[in-house]
Amino acid sequence: MVEITDAEMIAAQRRGAEAQHTEPRAISARYDPKLKRVIVKLLNGCAFAFPPHLAQGLETATDEQLAKVEILGAGFGLRWEALDVDLSVPGLLDGIFGTSRWMAANAGRTTSEAKAAAARANGARGGRPRKAAS
Repeated sequence: MVEITDAEMIAAQRRGAEAQHTEPRAISARYDPKLKRVIVKLLNGCAFAFPPHLAQGLETATDEQLAKVEILGAGFGLRWEALDVDLSVPGLLDGIFGTSRWMAANAGRTTSEAKAAAARANGARGGRPRKAAS
């Protein structure tokens, strides 16, 4: 068992109190099926929204499942109990929608007809130009 000293406890309480005043905290969260966005209102009066298909664990969730979002603890997280998904509010604001491994595999994977057409045209010309030797 790890013992925590009084000094460590006081330092942790100080960090927690500072986080309460400096880090973004959610006061409400809801899913808007019309906009297809999770909308989060923050304690400081700001709000943000994100499309759930960008977030790990929410990619294939139904509107009914997405509507059951809860705020965790002091507002630092969002939870979808039935989906077993937890997301950090500060992380979402930083553009972190999943674990680092998941983000590496999925970030920037936007497909569109324009992107596909550009890739086909580039491939028809022989692909990416080679870097010139320096």
